[in-house]
Amino acid sequence: MSDLHYFHADWIQKTDRALAADVCIYGATSAGIVAAMEAAKRGKRVVLLNPGKHVGGLTTGGLGRTDYGKEAVIGGTARRFYRDLGKLAGKSEEWHFCPSMAQTVYATWLKEFGISVESCQYLDSVAKTAGRITAITMLGGLKVTAKMFIDASYEGDLLAKAGVSYHVGREGNQTYGETRNGVQVYPKHQFLPATVSPFVKENDPSSGLLPYIVGEDLSQRIGQGDQRVQAYNFRICMTDDPAIKIPWAMPELYDPALYVLAERWFNAEHDEYNEQIQGPDPLVPRMFLTVCGPTPGGLHKTDTNNHGPISSDFIGANNAWAEAGYAGREAIFQAHVNYQQGLYWMLANSPTIPERYRRAYANWGLCTDEFTSTGGWSPQMYIREARRMIGDYVATEHDCMHTRKCEDPVGMGSYQLDSHNCSRFVNAQGKVQNEGDVQVAPAGPYGISYRAVVPKRGECGNLLVPVCVSSSHIAYGSVRMEPVFMVLGQSTAAAACQAIDAGKDVQEIDYRKLRAELERDGQVLRLA
Repeated sequence: MSDLHYFHADWIQKTDRALAADVCIYGATSAGIVAAMEAAKRGKRVVLLNPGKHVGGLTTGGLGRTDYGKEAVIGGTARRFYRDLGKLAGKSEEWHFCPSMAQTVYATWLKEFGISVESCQYLDSVAKTAGRITAITMLGGLKVTAKMFIDASYEGDLLAKAGVSYHVGREGNQTYGETRNGVQVYPKHQFLPATVSPFVKENDPSSGLLPYIVGEDLSQRIGQGDQRVQAYNFRICMTDDPAIKIPWAMPELYDPALYVLAERWFNAEHDEYNEQIQGPDPLVPRMFLTVCGPTPGGLHKTDTNNHGPISSDFIGANNAWAEAGYAGREAIFQAHVNYQQGLYWMLANSPTIPERYRRAYANWGLCTDEFTSTGGWSPQMYIREARRMIGDYVATEHDCMHTRKCEDPVGMGSYQLDSHNCSRFVNAQGKVQNEGDVQVAPAGPYGISYRAVVPKRGECGNLLVPVCVSSSHIAYGSVRMEPVFMVLGQSTAAAACQAIDAGKDVQEIDYRKLRAELERDGQVLRLA
């Protein structure tokens, strides 16, 4: 797995090249690819920079069981993506797909629009004059000048280096008058009933806490803000087809202490535990979600996500990601790889795990025909949230719950307000509990304001942000879906082109004209 990195010094090529563009896009995520297509379609010169080798973000990185909410609000180029997947599958549309299928679609699109991805380009510095970005320089020395810039990264590195306001972590409920922000303890993905000990020696506080457990009863801080972010993991494409299955291997840096909670949980004799762990099929652990349907012989591929109180989410290990720098992120990335690989190996092989579960997990493995350059493991970690811009409009729970409605939508969200757990703590009974998971349905589809994808007036006049949008933590749990990022990628690129043509800052463009153009191109900005 030589290429399984977020950042590697050997990837950086020293250069004195200089590129000029109308629109420079940082981040070859789904939003970045769609933005590049939209700008190229409008006749603009495009430079697409990618910090790393993997192109397509989570859409090509294993998240094949698309979280989309209501299909009706997904239009424009985003909807074309699912229709093009459908052509590969012999259907009108396809919403559940293998990573290789998404890679095929994106490769076709990039070729169609003549877009080359500049890979392994990590942002080093930003030059600004009179409130506008004039140039950005990469670690290897590549310099790009452009009229407009789009930060399509999951981390918001460009907006941060451009001096744009942002937030990391969870606001308290009082910040925006919300009810589901800050510290939250909900019953789902939880140790229930609370019988799992958090201590190194079971039920012995003097032995100290197991890794990544907070020694404070966080249930006494409901609604308070902090710097924690929801957990990350890798969305893994697995198979039970012996012809293409790669058996689980123990990672080189396997740490047994990370899996003590899993051992205790899987050995707990409670019916509700067993249902959450196992699910109805004894050979399909509940966390394994079938994506691609049966292959010949009734076998499957999956989009494997987190499920239950202890699973693929490495809770508490990612809080430093946004501000860690490239070397720091590489260390966090590798820690997540080791944790998740170790978890799957342990569940399939450790004699401390009941045999019925070991058999189920050993039945699955990685796929030889997915992520072939990284041994079947996804090279894209699931960055569920990092920085979030603070614009003149901040999307909040009020937008999702229809107690407020923006007047300038450039896309719509509709998925549930979804935060994964952010931490584990010791409760008043001396047992372990998870904290941060929230899954609440919105009142219905809602608009995402144009003012939430551009910086505050006066901060930067030629930057747009379709991924790290201006949003509270809990509203971002709904906004942060790959189809929404595609929608916002198209809308921000259209706005960038209008700003270029009008010679205006992005905050000053004619929204009515933008809206008419977006709706003409199939974007859904309101429901009848």
